[in-house]
Amino acid sequence: MFEVLFWIFITISTINTVHFGLYLVGANYYDVLRFKKEAQPKKRNRSPKPLVSIVIAAHNEELTIARTLDSVRKSSYRKLEIIVVDDGSTDKTKKIVREYIEKHPKANIKLMYKQKNVGKGQALNHGMKNGASGVLIMTLDADSLLGKKSVAHAVKYFDDPNVVGVAANVQVIDSQSILGLLQRFEYMVGYRSKKFFTVANCEFIVGGVASTYRASTLRAVGYYDHDIITEDIALSLKVVAQGNKENRVVYGVDVLARTEGVLTFKALLKQRYRWKMGNLQSIVKYRHLAGDMSGRHSAMLTWYRFPMAFLGELIVLLEPIILIYVLYICLQLASFSFVIGAYVFITVYLLWNLLPDEHMNTREKLRLSMYAPVMYFIMYLMNIVQIVAIVRCIINYRQVTRSVKTHSTWKSPARAAQQAIS
Repeated sequence: MFEVLFWIFITISTINTVHFGLYLVGANYYDVLRFKKEAQPKKRNRSPKPLVSIVIAAHNEELTIARTLDSVRKSSYRKLEIIVVDDGSTDKTKKIVREYIEKHPKANIKLMYKQKNVGKGQALNHGMKNGASGVLIMTLDADSLLGKKSVAHAVKYFDDPNVVGVAANVQVIDSQSILGLLQRFEYMVGYRSKKFFTVANCEFIVGGVASTYRASTLRAVGYYDHDIITEDIALSLKVVAQGNKENRVVYGVDVLARTEGVLTFKALLKQRYRWKMGNLQSIVKYRHLAGDMSGRHSAMLTWYRFPMAFLGELIVLLEPIILIYVLYICLQLASFSFVIGAYVFITVYLLWNLLPDEHMNTREKLRLSMYAPVMYFIMYLMNIVQIVAIVRCIINYRQVTRSVKTHSTWKSPARAAQQAIS
């Protein structure tokens, strides 16, 4: 029994070490390529700037929708149209948007609405199919803040004709709570890994916040599907499934967007279960990509990234057993070198992700660096959340395989503004 646990421990440790190494090397290589590109003399682009349609789905977002519209309206990229789709809101969302349009008549904002709550995916489809006329389409959550130059930066990636989609650099709005700090570090580490996925051409997860696609690509794949609970992951994977060698999805580190983290542990459990369910539904639906040899996809996608998306869930599920085994070995040897080594490794890794961040000033980096030594322990809270989510998905396996329909309607989580009011 202990021999089996030993080899499981060695295997998982090896996989994790290789992952960390690839993420670090890949992220640094991404930075080098970006630095070289920016150092090149700027060529004047005489072609007309494309119209960008920003589609925002909103359901009961009276506290945040005006703030989101402010961030979009102040964009440095002026060739915009803004489409707000009110999805059956029962609060003042629709009224606030109408008043905002009257106050800013030159902002090119259009309000569309569905009388009944049909879900974010269908609401976005309604806006894209019936309201958007842009060459590029960016989607944005109604609680998000868009960076002033983010749209302009996103547009530049499409100068490469092989790029069909751009994932934004999403950061959590600063919070003083432990839960907010946890989510901020998690996003920071997760999004830096996207640099490696881009240079290896194996990215397939693009979140809904500030994601940008060619309108022609969205039309070709039929927009968002309704059979997967996370419509954004389902869409990006559907795009990639068409072939990612000539139609690339990339990460734009300078396409900055900020979003609110959830406020309570209960909300975090609910959010991560939804994400896990949607991720597994997408993997099962497009399982044929694993080991695909059609020649339309990169080997890194079909032989590494996609299979690891499933294997990674299994590794998370085994972590409690491995942790107990490691603690047992430490007690047997009267040495906690394994734990200390892991602690030092993770702390250094967090700092390595934090210090090169392009969007934080030195003061902010120093402040967050003070938290890095304790984040090793706080991260176990997220591990618990992930394990609970996986177990729930196993229990509800019929939803994972989509033999049972999942709910398409949505409910916006509590916002920080609501907490402040109460």
